[in-house]
Formats: sequence, C-alpha cells, structure tokens
Amino acid sequence: MEEGKLRRKLGFVDLMFLGLGAIIGSGWLFGAQTAAQMAGPSSWIAWVIGAVAVLLIGLVYAELGGALPRAGGIIRYPDYSHGPLVGYLMGFASLIAYSSVAGIEAEAMRQYAQHWWTALGNSVNSNPSTLGWFVQVALLLLFFLVNYWSVNLFGKVNSIITALKFVVPALTILVLITQFHAVNFTSHTFAPGGFTGIETAVASGGIIFAFLGFRQAVDFAGEAKNPQKTVPLAIVTAILVGAVLYVLLQIVFVGAVPAGELAGGWAKVNYGAPFADLAGALGLAWLADILFADAVLSPSGTANIYLSSTARVIFAWTRTGTFFPLFKRVSARTGVPQPALWLSFLLAIFWTLPFPTWGQLVGVVSSATVLTYIIGPISAAAFRRTAPDMHRPFRLGGMSVIAPLAFIIATLIIYWTGWGIDNWLLGTQIVVWFIYVAISRVMPKDSVSFEQQVHSSVWLVVFYVGLWLLSHFGSSAFGGLNTIAGPWDQILVAIWALIGYYWGVSSALPTTNIQNEESEETIDGEVASL
Repeated sequence: MEEGKLRRKLGFVDLMFLGLGAIIGSGWLFGAQTAAQMAGPSSWIAWVIGAVAVLLIGLVYAELGGALPRAGGIIRYPDYSHGPLVGYLMGFASLIAYSSVAGIEAEAMRQYAQHWWTALGNSVNSNPSTLGWFVQVALLLLFFLVNYWSVNLFGKVNSIITALKFVVPALTILVLITQFHAVNFTSHTFAPGGFTGIETAVASGGIIFAFLGFRQAVDFAGEAKNPQKTVPLAIVTAILVGAVLYVLLQIVFVGAVPAGELAGGWAKVNYGAPFADLAGALGLAWLADILFADAVLSPSGTANIYLSSTARVIFAWTRTGTFFPLFKRVSARTGVPQPALWLSFLLAIFWTLPFPTWGQLVGVVSSATVLTYIIGPISAAAFRRTAPDMHRPFRLGGMSVIAPLAFIIATLIIYWTGWGIDNWLLGTQIVVWFIYVAISRVMPKDSVSFEQQVHSSVWLVVFYVGLWLLSHFGSSAFGGLNTIAGPWDQILVAIWALIGYYWGVSSALPTTNIQNEESEETIDGEVASL
C-alpha cells in the first residue's frame, strides 16, 4: 500500500457529532429500563453521577487532546508519559473496549429490526437467526465501506445520522411527559436498591457505556482542523448535551410506566424494546413505530463511529512500536489507515457471534474502557511536571484536584462493575504485563530502556493486584466475598486509588517519550506542534 498521511478534515461540528453520535446509541434504548430495574425511581441520580464522572475524566482529556492532538490519543498519552510498556497495556485493554462496541450496536439494531422482520431472530430470547447474523455483518460491511473511502465522507455521513437520531429521543421526552405519573417515584420506594443499586446502575446498567462516546474527539484529534480548540470544546459539549438528554429520558421513562407494570416492583419491569414497548402499552402506536425505526438508526450510527475509531486505536497502538507495523499504514489516496480498518471490521464481526446479553456485555465494555481512562489523569499531571513548557491551548484549572478525583471515580466504577468482570479483566492485564516483560526483545530499542519501562509500570501492576483483591474480598453487592462489607469496601477502594494516583504520577518518565512524528502528524502540509 502506498504510504500516506492522516488528513485534517474534521471541524468542531464533526467532532462534536462524533462524540454525541457515539453517546446516543443503544444506551438510550436499553439503559433507562436497566437502570430502573437496578435503582428504581432514583435511577436518574445514577445518570447524573455517570455524567459528572465522565465529565471529570473528559476535562483531563480535553487538556491532553488540545496539547497533543493524536489519532488514538488514549493509547498514545500513556506511552508518552510512562513508556511503551504502559502504552501496550492500555492498547490491549482498548482493543477489547473499542472493537466490541460496533458488534454490540449491530446486535442492538438487529434486535429492534426484528419487530418488522421476525425472521431475524428468536422470538423467545432475541438471539439472532442465521439470517439475522448475516444482516448484522452486512450492516458492518456497509459502514466499513463508508469508512474505507475517506475520512471526510465518514465525518459528513456521521453528522447527518447523528442530527437525525437526536430528534427521536427529544420527541420521546416531549410525548412521554404528557403520560407522567408522579406517584411512580414513590411507589416501591424511591431507591429500592439503596445507594448500592445506584452505583451498580452507573457501572453495569449501560450508563457509563452510554457516556463513553466522548472519547471519539480524542481518537480523531489527529484528523481535526484546528484541534487545539475544537477537541476540548467537542468533548465537553458532547458530554453535557448527552447528560441532559439521558437524565430527561430516565425521568420520563420512570414517570410513564403504567401502574399495572409495577405490581412486582421495579426489578420486574421488563420490556423487550423498552421505550417502543412502553409507547405501545400507552396506546401511542405511532410513537412506537418511530422508536422502532430509530432503534435501527441509532445503534447503526454508533457502530459506524466505533468501527472507525477502533481502527484509529489500532493505528495508535502500532505507532507506540508495540504492535504489528502493518497496521500503521495509511492510504495515500484516502488518508485512512486501511489495514487497521480491516482488523477493526473483522473484530466487530467476531463480537456478533453468540455471546452473553447486551446488559452483560456493556458491563465488560464499560469496565474495560474505564480501565483505559485511568491513566489519562496521571499522564496529564505527569506532563505538568515533565513538560511544563508544552503548549496547552486548553489548560485545565484545578488539575491537582480534578485529576486525582477523576482517577478515584474511574477506579470506583471498575469496582462497581463487580467481581465477575474484574476478576478476568484485571487478571488479564496482570498476565499481559508479565508476558511483555518476559518477551522483552520485542520492545523498542531506541526509545525507552527496558529497565525504565519496568520502573514506570510497576505501580500499575501493583494497583491492579490491589484492586483485584479488594473486588474479591469486597461487598457481596458487587460479587465479592463480603469480607470487607460496605461502605468500608468503597472507602478502601478510594484510598487505594489515591495511593495509586500519586505513585503513578511519580513513576512517570524523567522526560516525555514524545517522538518526532511528522510522518504522521504532517497533514496537508501542516505540522502539529509538540
């Protein structure tokens, strides 16, 4: 393939719609009911907590994205601050977190399309039929082609789809507010699961999964026009707009559920297609039809975004020197990392194979993604010390407070996901670290020394081990042995996170590992400032 460069074609609107388009996916279609089952009427609080948590993390990445606009920046920043080994760990977790989303969204699309085309799946458990699986793959193929042709076409197509799919949730809010029953917020108590139910909803109810779309502006920063200004603004705008939308959707969902559906409590509320079935139960057949149609559009648009962003993450991982060099090739004609896009496409198909339910998978994706985010606050704080003169168009005020707080909240979200997921997710990261250390010959020889990489990554492995133990022995509400009952379990998690944060910052490289990357960052003759 002829070598080319990424091209700066995406403006603020494109970047903001990338984030918002990823946020408004299957999360709004299923998240309101899942959160209500876990937290009852108090579920709207879970959305607020999720929004604040992601906003804190997003503010940190706003500074990073503005100062260092790089494709797949979430992987690049830990490599710059702590070396290739930490970058490799984040790359491995990111590959799981990103590659699965397109497949999950294709599955959600097929499940809703089954309303009209019943042959697409099993009417009992909603699993795809053979035909349904091929339809999912065909959808992924369509978006693969849109991405393959050019980043400009991808950005414009996404902006149009996002604008359209924003209208339906807004219409749903306006209509369901007319069916509002205030008594629903006190029937079966306001918080039937207590604060633990709210916490569980944040981590495993699809809430964090829904908000994680903000990262798209970071992933596409290397292809943004004027990224120093547009990236931070796009991140914050997407999170705030998404937060308002989701809180209102949760409130109207809880308020509109008919009294008869609450006989068994909130945990028993179970619509196959939550908002569409609710509209049908309220006699709003026309709204149900619109919702079923949008339920195909919304996940499809998000699948389109994640198919492309996964390619950027693979590309970024390769740029750290710890993944196969084949995937750093960029088409000279289209400016698209095509080999990485092919791998993204194949991985997305893999995730459409028979796996657990949507609700179980989003817990895995959410925890894996937050795992990749925890290094962001540490990298940002480390750069303040090791690269004080770095040009920061957006300089986050209160970094010394916001960064550790963001790290603590991210750690708690991982803990709230529960032992069933933390066991293998954290365990895998620990095993991967040992494998990488054992096969040290694959590490770059002209960047950071092996000894320095180990020194700058030991804190992370110890942090993982401690969090793994806390999850195992923690509250039974999160799948642990209840040796450390609540709230002491979460207090200890927060303390451990604080220790991990300051240890991580102090373990950064003496000088940043930002290499001369003009071969990537020179786009249409423009060199991004380091």
